[in-house]
Amino acid sequence: MAEHRQSKKRRYITWGAAGAVVVAGAGIAAQTSMAATAWPAQKTFTGRAFDTCTAPSLSAMKAWNTGYYGAAAVYIGGKNRGCAQPNLTASWVKSVSSMGWKLIPLYVGAQPPCQKSANPERLTAATAASLGTSDAKDAVAKSAALGIKAGSPIYLDMEPYDITDKACNNAVLTYVRAFDKELRAKTYRAGFYGFTSSSAKAIATATDKTDLPGNLWYALWDGKDTTTTDWPFGKTQFTDHSRAHQYMVNSKETRGGYTLTVDRDTWDAPVAITG
Repeated sequence: MAEHRQSKKRRYITWGAAGAVVVAGAGIAAQTSMAATAWPAQKTFTGRAFDTCTAPSLSAMKAWNTGYYGAAAVYIGGKNRGCAQPNLTASWVKSVSSMGWKLIPLYVGAQPPCQKSANPERLTAATAASLGTSDAKDAVAKSAALGIKAGSPIYLDMEPYDITDKACNNAVLTYVRAFDKELRAKTYRAGFYGFTSSSAKAIATATDKTDLPGNLWYALWDGKDTTTTDWPFGKTQFTDHSRAHQYMVNSKETRGGYTLTVDRDTWDAPVAITG
């Protein structure tokens, strides 16, 4: 994921150790905590999106507003967020939203105990539940401070790990459930960014779906601009505007005189409510 801005080679080494806008009520599969609350209508974007480590300047966002991309992911927080965010303010959110950009909030929370890379925050079996709750509270607070309103999704970034390590995987799922349950208690939708070979697979194949995310952003760097033809999980999973696909990374692109290195995404899932 762009928060580390790793080369594809480096990320594979790490693993070795381990548009149209519609309003809908979709994307709530597995969200068992939502039933008791009156939820704002979901805002869904269908089209191309990009994510990059640091939120671009307003000038860059204006120059890139050509119609090729319609949404941009922003790293709202998390102790494992890899880049400073000098541009990411409530004013920036308001300004880019007025340009027509749709925003995708991404939170880099605690990472798995069996993950080999160094991280400032790492969960354990003992701390998974409490960290999940406290990180979700922080994610909601940071979203609200940016003007990202209730009803918006927050996508939890979980980097690759060895899902065959049962103790590690169980701890991750405990953390994710606690994170998502707290999000929904605060009326934010639960999303998840992960890898088809590991972290996303853990979510999609979990037998117990209770409190797991209803929106899955899967990393599969096959260069295919789709959320359907290369979908690797059950065909009835994460349907009805609940999927996104990161299909290319570290793409250096120039638009309107501004060059950014971005990851490319195909989006058919919730985006932030900012208006």
